[in-house]
Amino acid sequence: MAGISSVSLATVLEELEPTLSGASLALAEELFGVLSILDSSAGLRRALTDPSRTGEDKATLVDQLIAGRVSAEASDVVRRLVEERWAGVRDLGDALEQVAATVVIAVAEQGEGAQGLDRLENELFSFIQVVASDHDLQRALSQTQAADESKIELALKLVPGAGPAGALLITQAVRAPRGLKPAALVDRFLELVAARQQRWIAHVSVTQPLQANQFERLEAGLNALYGRELKINVTVDPSLIGGVRVSVGDEMVDSTVVTRLSELRRKLAG
Repeated sequence: MAGISSVSLATVLEELEPTLSGASLALAEELFGVLSILDSSAGLRRALTDPSRTGEDKATLVDQLIAGRVSAEASDVVRRLVEERWAGVRDLGDALEQVAATVVIAVAEQGEGAQGLDRLENELFSFIQVVASDHDLQRALSQTQAADESKIELALKLVPGAGPAGALLITQAVRAPRGLKPAALVDRFLELVAARQQRWIAHVSVTQPLQANQFERLEAGLNALYGRELKINVTVDPSLIGGVRVSVGDEMVDSTVVTRLSELRRKLAG
């Protein structure tokens, strides 16, 4: 997914982020259910990604489709997605799948933070490893003639200790791989988990090694700023001249002399 579709997905995910701390697996299941409806109708996908239709028109159409079938929360998420612009007919479904998976991952994060994400990562990775090592399993999980429930039962037996979040993502990958092998879709979900884990890691660049008390102040300040206990990775980079550079996930905080000089040069040149 690229271009306008990537921007649209990023917009929706940014708006969704503040609600994820209270999200539930039930919401994710509803979103996956709406995805199934979209995937079953090419005409509906075309209508909901038609650039000639207004966002309000598309939102009204989807309201008529899912009214009374999902919660207001799920309906709001789907409405926001269809109101955006999508470069390709498939992009809307791909975005909905990623949003639903993000909800599942956020649920794994609730209460346990990075540990919950680590556990989910291990479950998904274990599933991928087991399937990759057995061609018979690969065929069994991809067998179109087999009943979904039978394949799901088999898949979950491969990761007997999987928690609710891991089980839901594996179940979704087996039930609706959407043109991929189930393990390949689980691998995509794993990438989303890895990206979410970056929110718990602060990469800090400084001009000289920190003393213990400096590190403690830095750690306390970053934890207070981001509202969670971060893992702090410190790198010494003399080229910064002075100040500190911090990145957490996609966020960057830069107070280095190099950056300030670059900004000054841009202002003088402008």
